[in-house]
Amino acid sequence: MTSQYPRPAPGLIVAAPSSGAGKTTVATALMAAFTRRGLQVAPAKVGPDYIDPRFHEAATGRSSINLDGWAMRPDCLDGLVADRGGDADLVVVEGVMGLFDGAPTAGAVDDGSTAALARRTGWPVLLVVDAARQAGSVAALVHGFRSFDPAVPVAGVILNRVGSDRHTGLLRHALAPLGLPVVGAVPRDAATDRPSRHLGLVQAGEDPALADWLHRIVALAETHVDLDGVRAIARPAQVGGACAPPLPPLGNRIAVARDEAFAFLYPHLLDGWRNAGATLTFFSPLADEPPAPDADAVFLPGGYPELHAGRLAAADRFRAGLRAAAGRGAWVHGECGGFMALGDVLVDADGTSHRMAGLLPLTTRFDARRLHLGYRLITTRTETPFGPVGTCLRGHEFHYSTVGTEGAADRPFEVEDAAGTVLGFQGLQRGRVLGSYLHLIDRT
Repeated sequence: MTSQYPRPAPGLIVAAPSSGAGKTTVATALMAAFTRRGLQVAPAKVGPDYIDPRFHEAATGRSSINLDGWAMRPDCLDGLVADRGGDADLVVVEGVMGLFDGAPTAGAVDDGSTAALARRTGWPVLLVVDAARQAGSVAALVHGFRSFDPAVPVAGVILNRVGSDRHTGLLRHALAPLGLPVVGAVPRDAATDRPSRHLGLVQAGEDPALADWLHRIVALAETHVDLDGVRAIARPAQVGGACAPPLPPLGNRIAVARDEAFAFLYPHLLDGWRNAGATLTFFSPLADEPPAPDADAVFLPGGYPELHAGRLAAADRFRAGLRAAAGRGAWVHGECGGFMALGDVLVDADGTSHRMAGLLPLTTRFDARRLHLGYRLITTRTETPFGPVGTCLRGHEFHYSTVGTEGAADRPFEVEDAAGTVLGFQGLQRGRVLGSYLHLIDRT
């Protein structure tokens, strides 16, 4: 197929009735299959997720962004949606959880669900149904999702994990009265399962079998999915405009940590900083690289420092570079895993203590795991690079480590959950060094 670059490119959303139905595998398979056909596919993910987009990027060779109706202002979200179709033939978006699963909407534009994005954009929904234990009942399920909200355009179905040709026939027969296109019936294949750990799938960049997995799921899509039928479902988004800058840049020259320990980066933030005129450089703490010596800001994003604590403890040049940046007055900001790395000590799963940068009076522990998960409404109570006292931000938490001890320092963030429940003060700040478990997405 020849790339036509229609303006705007048509798109669709791959959703499911629930988590675990196979959205990531099916969405990534479609992205890879269309890319192999010669199309320029622009991928995206609904909601706050750092892991699935990296599989999208491996499938398409293009950056995958997050689209979050709860955490992003409308002009930011609409601009990102419009940008997805700017230089592509097809936009494929992977949904989050079940189609209608979202957060409480205290002061938010919407609940962050896949359905809300479909309503806003008009992108049709391709519903992935795990049919492994169903026959005729699949029709009631699909009918319910299709009719629950007429403003959510459920336009087609892919049956996943079917057991046989006979099983497929039963499912298609049950769905026929609905008049909804069934554009695929993908058989069960244990080889398509991905290894997992805390926080989700093992990252794409760490999986030596990634290429084999992509080859296998593309073969399944090409054999068992009507790709022309899928593409025919896609429609251009009904929103447009330029993306409003999500957060002000941390500085003019920002050094960003990026490796397997610090991989949780939102592309829309980095792009926003570049568009605001900032210069970005990247360094690897695991390779004992320091931030650039001329950086006036350092960003340590989230990731898995708890899995690499020994290497980080031995990274003397990295730690010295952080201390030098703080000493010359650069802003040093750590999110989640970056926050842990800025502390004094990280205790790993075995109870072993590892020395960290020592820029914040903090011990974090991974041997006493507890899940912290959810959207966050944030108000700054100190001056930060994101604005003066009282700046309002939106973000989320997703971590299993806990705070062991905290010393004397300012508490920069006052936090509520998505329902408006007050969670108190979070984070630590000493001078221009600050960090917290919060992942920031946008301002309000």
